[in-house]
Amino acid sequence: MNDDQTVLAEYRLANPTGMPRRSEPVFLDAVDTDSVISVRLGDGPLAPAQRLASGGLVTILDIPDGTGPFVLTVVEGAPETNGATITEVPALEQDAVVRLNTGPFEIELCRGTGKGTTSSKWGIRHLLAKEQGVDLIPGGDNCIGGFYAPFFTPENGLINPPEHVIADVEVLERGPLLHKYRLTGRIPDGLLPELRGKWFTIDWQFTAGSAWFERHYDISDFATEVDGRAAVNKFTVGDEFEAGPGDVLFDHFASWAGTTYREGDPYAGILADRVHQITSGISEESSPSLHAYHQAIGGDIESANWDWYWRLFSAWESFLTHDEIREHLSEVRAEAHRAADSPAREWKTTDEPLGVEVPTTEEATVFVGPSNKTAAINAGTGYAMTWWTSKPVGRFQIVQRRESGWSNWGTNGENECPELPTDVTIRAAYGRFADSWRTVAASLENPVRLEARTDR
Repeated sequence: MNDDQTVLAEYRLANPTGMPRRSEPVFLDAVDTDSVISVRLGDGPLAPAQRLASGGLVTILDIPDGTGPFVLTVVEGAPETNGATITEVPALEQDAVVRLNTGPFEIELCRGTGKGTTSSKWGIRHLLAKEQGVDLIPGGDNCIGGFYAPFFTPENGLINPPEHVIADVEVLERGPLLHKYRLTGRIPDGLLPELRGKWFTIDWQFTAGSAWFERHYDISDFATEVDGRAAVNKFTVGDEFEAGPGDVLFDHFASWAGTTYREGDPYAGILADRVHQITSGISEESSPSLHAYHQAIGGDIESANWDWYWRLFSAWESFLTHDEIREHLSEVRAEAHRAADSPAREWKTTDEPLGVEVPTTEEATVFVGPSNKTAAINAGTGYAMTWWTSKPVGRFQIVQRRESGWSNWGTNGENECPELPTDVTIRAAYGRFADSWRTVAASLENPVRLEARTDR
């Protein structure tokens, strides 16, 4: 270190997993200086640091093998290397909050349009993996980060929340190393009184060079029932991906300690059967709204988008009266209870490293047992999306459907029962680590840790 460099603080840095890390964000306390500052790990070059509006600093470092402790110093003076940076690039969607080039990704975060279509959703509507050259949501038609049950279920008369809410946006951090955005919105009122007047806040965080990003969900306290089961401050997050008909981005799904699952989705089939029953009974005496529904789908529900099955039970659409919605769904619910828990739907377990091959299962759908570290994997390309949740998820619904090209990671059990506690952080990583996703997941769960600080 040069003699003319003033050391402002010294840290001991621990790496809990002992595995090397690339472009790891490290958060430090504020230092008392207005000068340009840099950060050095061991004897490495001086790296840039970003002052945070919330106080403190962030730097992006490559961490070597071993648990440490590693010496990290904060000094006055310019960095010797620029390292990874985040830049803003032109967005594709009209409602984009921002499109960021983070290095590994181009990520487009949107606030929603409220127009009631699958392309109206707030959340990440484009995630371009630059090395692979693949956008995981190429048309911006679906999103990563939307949440659903218990608010957005047929029982509450609301369908697809990101389609009907335009989120307010607050920029919390915007710099060369870290961007952070807060999306806030009021959840529309549905049929259930106990779910009215609720709000959500989602903090999205992106760091330069990192192959992962982070979000945190806060939702007003609530207590209700879904499918006859208690749902107290538990909700469903859905991360959706598109590959186009005939293909899938992911063809396997795995959980941390082995994958326990059962196949198929009886509830969806029973709900679809009820839609067929209602539409086939439309006559001259039926309401004008039901005739409008029939006309909108061209009289052919089989060829309609799956959203039209749900929309028939949306109180906002008024195709059915509120009483009719309740009557139909009480019958659907009773039948779905019996079907979902039928002895014929046996739980299966696999210890295969890649987990279960979802597209070959019944209805290309599996419900997976509890975990806080999971992965959707493409066995052919070697790419995988890995999730860590700060609170364990009680059940997952995983769909990887070649017919439509749609894949979904949902934190719900059968019959739309939400299984992820609120006030939760989710970290998601994407890259060519199908064979090493557990190492990645462990790093997401265990970030580097500051053990001590000494001021100079």
